[in-house]
Amino acid sequence: MFEKIIALDKQLLVFLNNLGSETWDDFWFVITDKFCWTPVYLVVMYLMFRFLGWKKTLFTLFLLALFITFSDQFTNLIRVIFKRLRPNNDPIIQHQIRRLHNSPNYSFISGHATTSTMVTVFVISLLKPYTKYITFFVIFPLFFAYSRIYLGVHFPIDILTGATVGGGLGFLFFKLHGVWSRRVFKHSNAEE
Repeated sequence: MFEKIIALDKQLLVFLNNLGSETWDDFWFVITDKFCWTPVYLVVMYLMFRFLGWKKTLFTLFLLALFITFSDQFTNLIRVIFKRLRPNNDPIIQHQIRRLHNSPNYSFISGHATTSTMVTVFVISLLKPYTKYITFFVIFPLFFAYSRIYLGVHFPIDILTGATVGGGLGFLFFKLHGVWSRRVFKHSNAEE
């Protein structure tokens, strides 16, 4: 059963990856670069400052940096445990795909999918009471994660599992943020 799922996962990757064309390659290289999303990050930070105030925003950004670090290291731990080769290194399919990027480390689970979904769930949960438009932020992990399939460095299961784990982490971190921020700002308000 497990082998059949893996075989289907590889077939789906070959199909999705081969939908690409040279015309779109540069676009997906830009999408996969986390720094190209800087304008989106700046808009999110602006919204945080606008709706939360500067103290709560700085506190939130500090926690978000810790959450991102945890997500990244958790993903690396899972990769070391499972040691699944990336598609571009998989001898069975590496010659059937468009290999646009060579990554030497392991594939399962996708760090891009995990962390981008975690951040998205956290940010949407945090800012939705203030602006309904924040839900458009969901476009970020969808494009970001798909770019990894396009480039041939992740299988669909890597992406789906990463997004699922990231969604769970984002919800958990949002809850922890709420508890910690109530404690920190209740205490600081009492002193003022």
